[in-house]
Amino acid sequence: MSDTESGREPLAWRLRSIVGEENVLENEPMSAHTTFRVGGPADLFVIPEDFDEVRDVLRACDEAGVERFVLGRGSDLLVSDEGYRGVIVAVADGLTGVSVDGTEMTCQAGVDLREASEMACELGLSGLEFACGIPGSVGGACFMNAGAYDGCVADVLKCVRVLRPDGSFETIDVADLDLGYRHSRVATDGLVVLSATFALKKGDGEKIRAKMDDLTARREEKQPLELPSAGSTFKRPEGHFAGKLIMDAGLQGYQVGGAAVSKKHAGFVVNVGDATAADVHAVIGHVQDEVERQFGVRLEPEVRFLG
Repeated sequence: MSDTESGREPLAWRLRSIVGEENVLENEPMSAHTTFRVGGPADLFVIPEDFDEVRDVLRACDEAGVERFVLGRGSDLLVSDEGYRGVIVAVADGLTGVSVDGTEMTCQAGVDLREASEMACELGLSGLEFACGIPGSVGGACFMNAGAYDGCVADVLKCVRVLRPDGSFETIDVADLDLGYRHSRVATDGLVVLSATFALKKGDGEKIRAKMDDLTARREEKQPLELPSAGSTFKRPEGHFAGKLIMDAGLQGYQVGGAAVSKKHAGFVVNVGDATAADVHAVIGHVQDEVERQFGVRLEPEVRFLG
C-alpha cells in the first residue's frame, strides 16, 4: 500500500470534519461532473460551502501529501478512464452566492457563467451578453479568461477574490491579473478563484435579451451543442483557425470509438455515444499529427487533462 493510499482514510475523516459527512463522496464518477461525460472515479470528491472551507480542505490535502484538483463545471476537462487518485475540490457545487451593488455583480466561483449572464440581463445590466452560451463556472472563466464572439472576461472583470498557495486570501484588481488569450495569473501563479466582481453598465433589458438571443442562435447554428464536448478542443493557432485547418486536413467526421471530430464544426471533438477518455485522446492526437503533417502547424489543446 502506498503512502497516499494509507493516508487517504485519515484524510477522508479530516475532510468530513471540515465540510460535513454529506459533502465528502468516495469513488465519485467524474463522468457525472464533466461536459464530455467521460472519466473514471475520483478517490474523494469534496464540496466546500464557503471560502474558509476551501482553504481548510486544500491545506488538509497538502499536509497529507495527497494530490488535489479544484473543479468548476468541468467544461474544459478530460478526466482519464482510470479516474483521479486524489481529492477533487468541487467549488461549483458549493460556492454559488451572488450579490449586486448598483452596476457591480459579484459571483462566487461556482456560479454558472451562463446563469450570471441571465441574471445580469434580468437586472438590466449589460456586459455579460457574450457569456450567455459559455458552459463554465465563473472561477473557470477567470482562470482562462473565457470569451466568445465579441467579448471576454477581461472586458468586464473588476477584481477577483483568491486563495493564494500560502493559504492567505487576497483581492486582485483585473489590471494585475495578466489576462490574455486563454491565459491569466490565476493559472500561472497557482491561485484559486473564490469570487469575481464584474463591472457592468445599465442597459435596456430588451436590447440585452435580443443580443443574447442572437448569439445563442448563431451558436446553435454553428456548434454541436446537442452532443457532449468540452467546447472548442484546440486553442486558436497564430494566423490560423483550428477548425479550418482540421476541415482542410479532411478530418471532419474522423472517429475513434465513441469520440469524433464534429461534422457540424471541425473545431469540436464530441462524444457521439459512450466515448472513453482514451477515445477522445486518440482523436485529439490524430488531429494534431495530421494537421502538423499537412500544414506544419501543431495544434495546442484548449482541453485540460486530468488523471
